[in-house]
Amino acid sequence: MERVLTALMDLVVPPASMVMLAFAWPTLSFLRALEWALKALTKEDMRGKVVLVTGASSAIGEQVAYEYARRGANLVLVARREHRLFAVRENARALGAGHVLVVAADVVREDDCGRLVADTISYFGQLDHLVNTVSLGHDFLFEEAGDTAAFPHLMDINFWGNVYPTYAALPYLRQSHGRVVVNASVDTWLPMPRMSLYSAAKAAVVDFYETLRYEVKDEVGITVATHGWIGGEPGAGTGIGTSRFPLEEGAGAADQTQAQAQVQQWTKADTALPAPGGQAVEEYARAVVDGACRGDARVRRPGWYDVFHVFRAFAPDVLGWTFRLLLSTAPAPPTVAGTGRRALVVAPVGAPAAALPAPPVRPLIEYPAAVAGRRPAAAQLHKLE
Repeated sequence: MERVLTALMDLVVPPASMVMLAFAWPTLSFLRALEWALKALTKEDMRGKVVLVTGASSAIGEQVAYEYARRGANLVLVARREHRLFAVRENARALGAGHVLVVAADVVREDDCGRLVADTISYFGQLDHLVNTVSLGHDFLFEEAGDTAAFPHLMDINFWGNVYPTYAALPYLRQSHGRVVVNASVDTWLPMPRMSLYSAAKAAVVDFYETLRYEVKDEVGITVATHGWIGGEPGAGTGIGTSRFPLEEGAGAADQTQAQAQVQQWTKADTALPAPGGQAVEEYARAVVDGACRGDARVRRPGWYDVFHVFRAFAPDVLGWTFRLLLSTAPAPPTVAGTGRRALVVAPVGAPAAALPAPPVRPLIEYPAAVAGRRPAAAQLHKLE
């Protein structure tokens, strides 16, 4: 009997749901427009508020910092490339930011995340928005990887690089009834070839925050932003157009020589192919900050990508056929001559990051003391904001 009931539900529920949705769509759209208008009228005033932005040295993180600066917020800029953060700080001040604190840290390290949050509380006394923008994409078929050494690093940056800062900041965000803003990607529900590991990591990020939303209830807001193809500065933070995996800042010459001598099997094209609905980084950053200040649970740009949710749920074969048709005519990516694989280009970096300022005497979050002169292990290469 149970098997018959399940088979009947499988047959009836999907088409019935589609019919109900078709009839309810106009009403739902009207209610959504009213909700948007109400939120726009009661948008959060960010003047004097404290916003912590990870991955703020370039791309999406940098532009998000500028959008908050235009709203008069106090900023905490976090990245490994401290020299880049100083330039971003000056630009943010020119745009209207209040106080701007620069913190050199690696968000993949839990102790760094505890320290940067404690420094924020020590300096400002509060935290209102945490914006996680760290991201690292790739452009190779799964079988082309050859060496699996970088697999954990992609997960570290794209998943743990969001989770650790959130874990450290959550007690303070509860106190201020603040908000976590997450930079995800359309690849979480519209997987694209050559981005298998990136898509998996971003899907984990979205599921984590959608679950966390119900755990924190109304005490802390969560805005999950997903983007499609974004044009602009190639590099970390966009998940698209990243052409190099830089060495950990502070790595010695021996580490750089060893990494450069490895078999070159990973690379990306220096430019991303244009795609329909592409947008500038500045546009996306503006939409993210606007949505966060309105209190939106989700921000999607471009919005028309949402239609693929329906196809994936009710007609996945159609989506699969479409991809096969489009990708069958796509040009083959460049490869390394004589290997058939794509090469990893290791970019040397500048001077080691400066030490963090001293933590408060009695921080609300306990964390281990920083180890002076700590040198990254060989397994911790390939990280960037």
